[in-house]
Amino acid sequence: MAEAKWYVIHTYSGYENKVKEDIEKTVANRQIEDEILEVRVPLEEVKEIKNGVARTVQHKLFPGYVLVNMVMNDETWYVVRNTRGVTGFVGPGSKPVPLTPEEMWPLGIGEGKEAPAGQKPKVVVDFEKGDMVVVIAGAWEGTEGAVQAVNAQKQTVTIMVELFGRDTPVEISFAEVKKR
Repeated sequence: MAEAKWYVIHTYSGYENKVKEDIEKTVANRQIEDEILEVRVPLEEVKEIKNGVARTVQHKLFPGYVLVNMVMNDETWYVVRNTRGVTGFVGPGSKPVPLTPEEMWPLGIGEGKEAPAGQKPKVVVDFEKGDMVVVIAGAWEGTEGAVQAVNAQKQTVTIMVELFGRDTPVEISFAEVKKR
């Protein structure tokens, strides 16, 4: 029997979870669990900060795509390809190309490999360079300033505040500011 590999299928945007569900139902009905092993909609945790309130939400890592671990044969290809919402496999022409181990590693898939440890979740904030913000906590609480720079890596924002009669850049944590 051929070895199962990970393939990427393209779906209508917003149909990823429905496609996953439908493939899993078809696999159970046709009893081909040993040929289509797993269906995944890769998610990432994103820290959103809106009006100074932080919350962690799940976002689709690849909107419009679903990963399928399957043994490629005529039946499995037909099942996946004819699932409602699927527009096709990723690959040249009609030939699906499996993911390589190097492509799977950052997704934390396969061969006991994990994604790199210590990676901070991505942060989405509701302000950008040029916006006016108000500091809502810390030493600068109550201070207003224009955003000069946003550093997603350090999760800080640099604003200009008036100090001793002149504008001075101050770096403040995302959690301590909100858009005015």
